[in-house]
Amino acid sequence: MPETPDTPRASATAGTTSARTVLVIGGGAAGNAVSILLRRAGLAVDLIEARPDWNATTGSGITLQGNALRVLRELGVWKQVEASGFAFGSLGVTSPDGTVLHVAEDFRTGGDDLPATLGMQRPHLQRILIDAVRASGADVRLGTTADELEQDAHGVTVRFSDGSRARYDLVIAADGLNSATRGTVGITDSPEPTGMAIWRTPAPRPAGVSRTDLAYGGPAYIAGYCPTGENTIYAYVVEACRDRASIPERTYADEMRRLTQGYGGVWPEITQHITDPAKVNYTWFHRLLVEGSWHRGRVVLVGDAAHCCPPTLAQGAAMSLEDASVLAELLTGGRAWDDELFQEYHERRMPRVRSVVEASVQLGQWQLDGVRDADVPGLMARTMPLLRELP
Repeated sequence: MPETPDTPRASATAGTTSARTVLVIGGGAAGNAVSILLRRAGLAVDLIEARPDWNATTGSGITLQGNALRVLRELGVWKQVEASGFAFGSLGVTSPDGTVLHVAEDFRTGGDDLPATLGMQRPHLQRILIDAVRASGADVRLGTTADELEQDAHGVTVRFSDGSRARYDLVIAADGLNSATRGTVGITDSPEPTGMAIWRTPAPRPAGVSRTDLAYGGPAYIAGYCPTGENTIYAYVVEACRDRASIPERTYADEMRRLTQGYGGVWPEITQHITDPAKVNYTWFHRLLVEGSWHRGRVVLVGDAAHCCPPTLAQGAAMSLEDASVLAELLTGGRAWDDELFQEYHERRMPRVRSVVEASVQLGQWQLDGVRDADVPGLMARTMPLLRELP
């Protein structure tokens, strides 16, 4: 890459994978994962990412449950992830003053040979995946978008933002919640705010913090933290959505600190480190579930481009990674790349994704509605064990 105008990358051969060519749009968890898996099978993969820095420094922390770790092991990066993160196996619920009310064992959704949960700094995970994509031999172009897609029965011709063009057998849209590709191919589903927003920031790990603890109520709907390493955590508070324009970015630390000051336990120690507005992230919760097929011709959606849920179950990255695993399995199985294959991908993923999206939204809605007798344990007991099954 780049190719000369209108020159195909390679020709498609129905019974083989070695000649097949794929463009992956977006270098987040789903795009990176599917690139690694397809390259392992010998396909020619180009990955484009709009951000010049490949999102290598974006975000504070991420909570990865076992089913996400299972796919990271499949990608060959589990040892690096394990060394970079902080594993734990329980979840605490506290009152706003810090009193521990309940401790529950986490579901081991990745199987008994993986931790139930691992927290890590999001930039560390992204850099691990970036290194794996580079090592796979995928052709990567940063600061690049796909501006035009022209499909026929056998593939897609793509015009890029730098004016070059190339031909592919398949385009995988991994360009996130606000996917431009989704609309380009005529899928009209779009994300909807759920009414909640979250403040996140990294912080030093207080002594004794060895799991996620969640406080419900107080100045915010939810206040929580997750250890991300031997010396680090990320902390978060969830409140009702506010107009972003009404909150200048220079006040982000003040706004988050105003909320966290109302919590006890280790929160005073965390709060004293919330001083740099550049390290505080403010994001609305959104819901998205593309109800129909996740493909149009030779363009197929993965990850947040097809579905997104609030982080109340900590399953967003896991669902994206599972998409990549299932799609790569189907694409490298020697079958024709046709509607039947892409529909099978959708049918395998949809029940699992739907259950996660609906449960995640329900957990948040109970908080918004102030439901005190919500059956949170029952919802978790119905949803989480299903994720132990292979996707």
